[in-house]
Parts: sequence; C-alpha cells; structure tokens
Amino acid sequence: MAAAHLLAASTSSSSTAAFRPPLRLRSPTHPPHLRLNRTGRRPFPVVRAAETDATKDAKPKVPGKAPAADGSSFNQLLGIKGAKQETDIWKIRLQLTKPVTWPPLVWGVLCGAAASGNFHWTVEDVAKSIVCMIMSGPCLTGYTQTINDWYDRDIDAINEPYRPIPSGAISENDVITQIWVLLLAGLGLGALLDVWAGHDFPIVFYLAVGGSLLSYIYSAPPLKLKQNGWIGNFALGASYISLPWWAGQALFGTLTPDIVVLTTLYSIAGLGIAIVNDFKSIEGDRALGLQSLPVAFGMETAKWICVGAIDITQLSVAGYLLSTGKLYYALALLGLTIPQVVFQLQYFLKDPVKYDVKYQASAQPFFVLGLLVTALATSH
Repeated sequence: MAAAHLLAASTSSSSTAAFRPPLRLRSPTHPPHLRLNRTGRRPFPVVRAAETDATKDAKPKVPGKAPAADGSSFNQLLGIKGAKQETDIWKIRLQLTKPVTWPPLVWGVLCGAAASGNFHWTVEDVAKSIVCMIMSGPCLTGYTQTINDWYDRDIDAINEPYRPIPSGAISENDVITQIWVLLLAGLGLGALLDVWAGHDFPIVFYLAVGGSLLSYIYSAPPLKLKQNGWIGNFALGASYISLPWWAGQALFGTLTPDIVVLTTLYSIAGLGIAIVNDFKSIEGDRALGLQSLPVAFGMETAKWICVGAIDITQLSVAGYLLSTGKLYYALALLGLTIPQVVFQLQYFLKDPVKYDVKYQASAQPFFVLGLLVTALATSH
C-alpha cells in the first residue's frame, strides 16, 4: 500500500509535496531522484523494492504479510494482525492504541487493589478502580502503543507496511495529536485519583509520569531502550506488570518494600512475555540494527530464554509464598504454571511465529490468574 502511494506521487506534484513517506530508501549508486529525463527536469522519485540499502537481492516478503482482502473488522479494532483495511479515522485511531494490549494493565490495577487489603465492593471504590483502569489501559497504554508505532514506522514499513502509519492511512499531525491527548488525559486522571483518595503525596500521578517517561525512552531516540533486548523487554515487563499493580495498591493502600521487590521480580516474567512479540519482527529489527533477543541470539536460544524467564519467575514466587507460610497460595500458583508449560511445548517452542496467537491465547490466562493469586496471598 505504501508503494501505491509513492507510485501515485509520480503523476502529481501537488500530492508529492503533501506526502512524506515514512521510510526513504535509496539505491547505493545512481539514485533515481538524481536522473534527468529528456526535458532536463528531475522526475519524481519512484522507490522500488529492490533498491534498498541492505541488499538488492533480499526483498521483504511483504505479500505473505499483507492482510487478506476480507480482513476482520474485529481484529482491526483490537489492533492485531489479520485486520481489515479501514478508512474511518476513528477506527484507525483506536487501532493505533491496540486495545488488545489493555487487559494486562487493567488486570494489574485489579491485582494491586486486591493486594492492598483495603478495597471494598462499594460504589466509590469500584468507581475509583475503574478510573484507574482507564488511566492505565486506554489512556497511557494507548499513548505507549501510539508513540511506539510512530517511532517504529520505518520498521513497520518492512515488517507490516499495511499498518496505519506506514501505509499513510493517518496523517503525521493526527498521530502527534493523538499522542498528546492520550498522555495528558492519563496524567490528568492520575492527579484526579490522588485528590479523590486524599493523598498528601500525589503518588498515582508520579507513577503515571514515570510510566509515561519509561514508554517514551523505550521507543524514542537517543535512548530507545528497545534497541537492547534485555533492557527494553524488562522495561516493557515492568510497564505491564509492576506499574499498574503499584497504582492500584497505592490508590487503596500503601506500597511496601516487599511488594515492590515481588512485582519487580514478576517483571522478569514480563520480559519473557515481551520476547514473544519480537519473533515476528526479526526481519525489520535486523535491517534497522535493533538487537532484540531473537536477532541477538537466534530463534532457538531466544525461545528458551523466553520460557525460562516466565517459568522460573513463577516458580521463584511460589517458593517465596511457601517460605512465608502461604502453602495453599503457593500450590495454586504451581498448579497454574503447569498448563503454561504444556502450551509452551505444544505451541511456542514448536514455532513462535506460526503459533504466536494460539500460544498467547491459551497460556497467558493462566499467567494473569497467577498474578491474582499472588496479590491475594500478599493481602493476607
């Protein structure tokens, strides 16, 4: 689709002035935009798939990645692959926020509220928790996903050229506006929750600020934490597990050192979960120099790093619960870890790309239930 935009540019100078492709590819010799036609004028550039800096022989396998003509509208709204190509700007905006990534943050808030021991099923407490979930999910996760897609537009032009930004389905100004609106809305809700809870110190607001900053440096240069597979994936795991848990617990109770340590340990499991999403992006990551773990270690080694981070973390937490006298909670966590190992063997370790969705849909529910078990154990 991006190629169609570029080819269309050769017929209209006005459309060329307005269109700014997210990825400029130049041939190493005699770039086409420097050649003169017979009239002596410089023609508009036409970028061909073969004219890349990486190599003339290795072309991205775009046809195999392009969505089907009858793509799913449901997938489009969730922001996952297999999505239908949309022209409605509000559906495109929602797609950029990837609603499929909101539930872990919402669940994290629930776990934090449960761990506080002070949550009650009153109208006020339920309303507070819902506002905290909106802050963590649609607002700040939506901000994170949008800004990540913005800074990944060159990679997506290789891996997923049909996504909204590289395909030109949404303008640069619309994307930047969305980033700011979601960020300010999330920070505003954090400040509101502190006032609502009567906090002397605005801890929820500062957690929102810290999470937003972490999201920015994860995606944006010069730091761009995601360039390093270890640091980037751990930061992502912390954003999805520790921060929403801390927000939920701080809203209804007090953050204690043991909870901070326990949730930080769980972020190692989050690192493993984050690696799952790196396998489908190997081609673009390698082309642009991002050292994701599948690129740095190869698929076979990265698969075992992934499952090891997830399983060893849960076994360690179960051991911690056992050492503190929470036998039944420790056994429950072990029981929830077993089916995850089964699905890892059945799907993920066989082919992490082919069975990506099946593995996450089957194994992740047991992981998030384990989080709740841990939260309930720490509240007693």
